[in-house]
Amino acid sequence: MPKVLVLYKTPKSAEAFDKHYMTIHVPLAKKIPGLKTYDISRGPVNGPAGATNIHLVATLTFDSMQALQAGMGSPEGKAAAGDLPNFADGGVDLYLFDTQDV
Repeated sequence: MPKVLVLYKTPKSAEAFDKHYMTIHVPLAKKIPGLKTYDISRGPVNGPAGATNIHLVATLTFDSMQALQAGMGSPEGKAAAGDLPNFADGGVDLYLFDTQDV
């Protein structure tokens, strides 16, 4: 199952980030064609040694790599990507990959 993993680094203002993310970015991203599931982390994002510089993790799932690529390349996908500079001032990393059950 293909996924997009989004790692949002610690923003200048967590409150401003969270407000924009939930009221503007999530509704934009939910319109991406072919999107099957969309989940986000809740609470602190820690590593084995404790705190990290990651504020929030989002995972978007699609039925196929073709659907993922089409969705991300659609006007809705481009709108969601274009919104990133409006709130992700701490930086953001996106990873696109396919998965398999083991």
